[in-house]
Amino acid sequence: MSRSRAHRAPDTAIRRTRNVPRPNEGVWPGLATPPHAPMRALVAEALFRRAVRSVPVRVVFPGGKRIGAGGSDSPVMRIVRPEAFFHRLGAGSKIGFGESYMVGDWTCTRPADLLTPFAAQLSTLIPPALQRVGRRIAEARRPRAEMNTVDGARENIHRHYDLSNELFSVFLDETMSYSAAWFADGSDDLADAQRRKIDAMLDLAGVTSGMHVLEIGTGWGGLAIRAAQRGARVTTMTISAEQARLAEERIDAAGTADRVQVLLRDYREAQGSYDAVVSVEMVEAVGAQYWPTYFAALDRLLRPGGRVGLQAITMPHDRMLVTQNDYTWISKYVFPGGLIPSVEAIEQNLRDHTGLRVVERRSLGPDYARTLEHWRTTFLDRWESVAALGFDETFRRMWEFYLAYCEAGFRVGYLDVFQFSLQRR
Repeated sequence: MSRSRAHRAPDTAIRRTRNVPRPNEGVWPGLATPPHAPMRALVAEALFRRAVRSVPVRVVFPGGKRIGAGGSDSPVMRIVRPEAFFHRLGAGSKIGFGESYMVGDWTCTRPADLLTPFAAQLSTLIPPALQRVGRRIAEARRPRAEMNTVDGARENIHRHYDLSNELFSVFLDETMSYSAAWFADGSDDLADAQRRKIDAMLDLAGVTSGMHVLEIGTGWGGLAIRAAQRGARVTTMTISAEQARLAEERIDAAGTADRVQVLLRDYREAQGSYDAVVSVEMVEAVGAQYWPTYFAALDRLLRPGGRVGLQAITMPHDRMLVTQNDYTWISKYVFPGGLIPSVEAIEQNLRDHTGLRVVERRSLGPDYARTLEHWRTTFLDRWESVAALGFDETFRRMWEFYLAYCEAGFRVGYLDVFQFSLQRR
């Protein structure tokens, strides 16, 4: 099969009129100045002090005053600027806590260890009644501008995945896989674990020689290359122009260019019929409004008798329902428009909008915690290489917090990740 190059989309640069962060340019709208919210700051401080009484951490204020239930070996959270910290927390806890770390209002040498006990008690740190009140009066809601329409999804993806191919190559392994690895017993080799994950996904989709495989969400081409090495023909789709460019280069270098076609195209625009469909950690970028369309596309594009391999980050269903409209720090700075589904939401969408059902599944949650630890350690160890690309200290703290925050969620099971094999009922 001759391979056509990825069709190039129009310039997807962020519209300058939008007040959104541009991390690759060192632009952080409003971040330097803490909000002024004196009454909310008082409430936030009271709730924070109450919460840490039961959390095994140590919180140290200027002057040396300490609170928290942690012992001498517990992680230490140092509050550098208490007034700014509590004003940010009061103005919006779901955004302010992370922003405070970005600007240095608080610091910690072991952020993943610190965030883990907080994540373990996330639903009970604040009394449920106060959570409901806070959600109504204080927490921001998802901006309509970040809805995942065809154009909106392209811009949302651009804001994260098009930061810099060089940035991702600094901390990812040689497979350039930006999703959960699957470690073999006794092994801590990330590249081997990523290849094991990819092979497991291809096995769940039943990919063998001679098949025509559709991949929704190219990444940097690792899975497409592996499928082609099995003898399959691959059509892989992405809406990230930067990913498409590097994926093509990697596919060429692997000697699989004659068997892989890269398309710069949205899943809603996909056409054709395929022996297998694979999609790895793509559904999190779809948004609840478009889940029926996404799952229906998997069904529509699959030939009779074929299988779908799906890898998806998940969260508990009750927490998903409560928080699905919240605008969080992750939404603002890392994954605009993103929403993590629950297993129940996936199964319900399959029942209601497709003829597909789950026939096999496995959880890789603890493996994702290990994957994130690898990424965070490598990112910090190679920070000078990242800084040389033009990223500033605010970005360093943002990325460290992002990776530690996610690692903590997977450590305690607040987040999970599943590989599913789907077949028609």
